Amino acid sequence: MGVLTESVDVDCDAEGVPVGVRWRGRAYRVAQDPVRWYERRAWWAEDLRLPRERGTGVVDQQMWRVQVQLGPRTELLTLELVHTLDTGRWRLLAATSATGIRVERCA
Repeated sequence: MGVLTESVDVDCDAEGVPVGVRWRGRAYRVAQDPVRWYERRAWWAEDLRLPRERGTGVVDQQMWRVQVQLGPRTELLTLELVHTLDTGRWRLLAATSATGIRVERCA
């Protein structure tokens, strides 16, 4: 079984970079340049067999760290997001306040 996370809606610019996140009925805007890296997904724990025709998008997933806020004078939150390339699904792994307090740990 895979890691349980929380689904979020993410708006991206033309290059696929997040510019907004909708989480629990609230719309956050990305306030700082996001950071992206790739991680290998544990597909062997989630799928019995990986079909050859599905390609590398199944194996690798984009990881994003974005700083968001509700408005210009509100506290920044740092969100850790996963974008699964083959499905287009976005998931929230964690949310941390600007003071370093863990707001939510979804995994």
